[in-house]
Parts: sequence; C-alpha cells; structure tokens
Amino acid sequence: MHTAKIPRVLGAFVASYLIALAAFAAEPNAVPIRIGVTTSLTGPIANFGVEQQRGMKMWAADVNDRGALLGRPVELVLYDDASSAANVTQLYEKLITQDKVDFLISPYTSNLTLAAASVAEKYGVPMVSVASSSDIWNRGYRYTFGLYTPAHANMDPVMDLAKQQNLKTVAVVYLDDDFPRHVAEGVRQRAAANGMTVVLDQMYSNDLTKMPALAQQVAAANADVVVVGSYMDDAVAFAQAVKAAGVKPKLLAFSGAPALQEFGQRLGVANVQGMLSTVQWSRDVRVPGGFDIGFRYEREHGMYPSYDAAGGYAAGQVIEAAVRLAGTTDHAKVRDELAVLKFRSILGNYRVDSTGLQTAKSTYLVQWQDDHISLVYPPAVARWKLVFPYPG
Repeated sequence: MHTAKIPRVLGAFVASYLIALAAFAAEPNAVPIRIGVTTSLTGPIANFGVEQQRGMKMWAADVNDRGALLGRPVELVLYDDASSAANVTQLYEKLITQDKVDFLISPYTSNLTLAAASVAEKYGVPMVSVASSSDIWNRGYRYTFGLYTPAHANMDPVMDLAKQQNLKTVAVVYLDDDFPRHVAEGVRQRAAANGMTVVLDQMYSNDLTKMPALAQQVAAANADVVVVGSYMDDAVAFAQAVKAAGVKPKLLAFSGAPALQEFGQRLGVANVQGMLSTVQWSRDVRVPGGFDIGFRYEREHGMYPSYDAAGGYAAGQVIEAAVRLAGTTDHAKVRDELAVLKFRSILGNYRVDSTGLQTAKSTYLVQWQDDHISLVYPPAVARWKLVFPYPG
C-alpha cells in the first residue's frame, strides 16, 4: 500500500471529514477557545439576528459534544448589538480587550459588519463574516473573511431565471442601506449582461408610509420582473403595498425576508403566494449535515432553520476547520488558513479571493407555495416546481 502526502489543495476537505469524526476529549481544566460575536437580538433586524444566534449556539454545542477543539472546549461570547453600528464598535472592542476572545464572527448586515471589521483589523483578530456587501472587502482588511455569496451576486438566480423565461424588463427597488444598494448594483449589471432593460431603479428610505407611492411607481413601470433589496419590515410593507396596487409582474423576488415564516405570518399566507426569495441555504439542498441540522433545529425551536441559522452554524464550522488545520489558535496562523481554505460547510462551498471576498457559492430561490417555503431554483437542486408566472 502506497502512502503520499495529502496535497494542500485537498487539506480542507480532509479537515471537513476530520471535523465530522473528531472526538478528542477536552483536557481537564483546559482554557476555552472563545468565539466573540454580536448579533441583533433586538432592533429592526432582530428577526435575522435571533436565527443567527441559534445557529452559532448549536455549532458550539456540537463541537463540545464531539470532544472540543484542540483539546479545549469552545465558548461563545455573545452580545446583543440592538442593530446599532455604534454598539457594534464598542462591543467588539470589549470582546477583544476585556473578554479576550480568540476569534470573531461578524454581526448580521453589512453596515454593522463594517464597524466590526475595523475593530478586528485594528487588533489582528480573524473574523468570519455573515454579511456580504462588497464594501467590506474593498478596504484592504486582512482579517475578515466572507461566508456568503457577495451582495452584488445575490439576485443572479432571479436574473438567470428571467432570461430563461425570455423576460425583458426589470424594476429594482431597494432600501437605502449598504447590502440592498449592492444587491441593486448587481441587478443592473446582470440585466445589462442578459439584454434586459431596467425600467425603474428606485431607492427608498425607512419611512414605510411612503410604500404605497412606491408601489404606484412600480405599477406604472409594468416590469416583467420586480426585484426588492430589503430586510423584514420594509419587505412586508412593500408586499402589502404592491398587493393593494394590483402589481402583477411575472416574477416578484426579495432578498431574504420571504425565506422566514414570519413574512407569511405577518402578511397572511394567502397574500404571499408565488413570492420568491433568494437564500444562502435551504435544508433541502443536499449538503453534509443539512437534514440533520434541520431536524434537530425544528425539534428544539418548533420551526425549520432559515439560512441565517445555517450561516451562524457554518461560520463556526469554518473557524473550526481553520483552527484544526493550523493546529493552534495563533491569530496569524489561523488567518493564513482562512485565506487559503477550501472547505464545504453546511452552507456550501467556502473559498475566498485575496481580499477575503467569498467566491465559491451562489444563492438559491425559494417560493411561497400554499403554506410551504419551497426550494424551486436552480433546477439542479430544486425540490418543487416553480409557480410561474407570479399569481399576484
């Protein structure tokens, strides 16, 4: 039997296998490896932050159940940032200087992650990000690494589906915030590449009383495709407004909100039929551990996990893989592993470019069908047939 050195390019895939099998008992009285994070447990994006927290906690518990990491238990040090960038800056300083965390996971949303990334860079602490705005990786940071599909590529499946259906016009509306702005930028680029015409390109504010007027603009544009770069409250308000205005494009797609049961609960299931959402993950995509995580999460929380929960779990997995490959918690050595790591987490492929921007994964489309959020695109992973056109 011949033996050979495992090529470096395969190292992370081997690491993923080892992570699944590792059962190293924690050394008695071992100092924990501390993972620091803030997320939005209160404030306007708490819907997503609570899910992220649950996923991270689930990962930490799983690591410790397997026998810890490098012989040390994992401890999650988590604070509520109340959806505030000012809070994020203060709390990440505290995590590093007072709590002495070893590694970081970013907050939810890009503008909050930008605040955290500047602190991580200042102290040279590696951080895995669950945000996706390109701005994060345009600043020369060396310690922040993306997990999600970049925001400018978030709507690529929608635009590709539109091209396949021979649709010609698109309206893009988006919240005045970092992530939605980059979603809109990507839609413009993809529309041009696909030979489509952008007939409405409108940014909106947090003043949700203006949604009926925006819906009238969308109705007047009469686009084949309506794309919405949003979070939860504004997505709900827009959906209500376009229903009232009788807007009926061929495709109506949002950047995340309809992937949560809360969207249907707030609007009423009858009012969300056929609406699409991009997602970073679905339990129906066949990735290692996907069905297991979905089953255990549903048993504990009474609902299936969103991609935000899976993202929290996967952020921990990526840190774990890098630490195992480095064989140490030394910041510089783990940073170097994160920069070259090729890994498949529960979320999908992880691979970054020289700036830390994620390059190896794409988003999927889910659609409200009856009382289910169904995975419908791309065809290679779809579990249900797309309802087309949008029934209005």
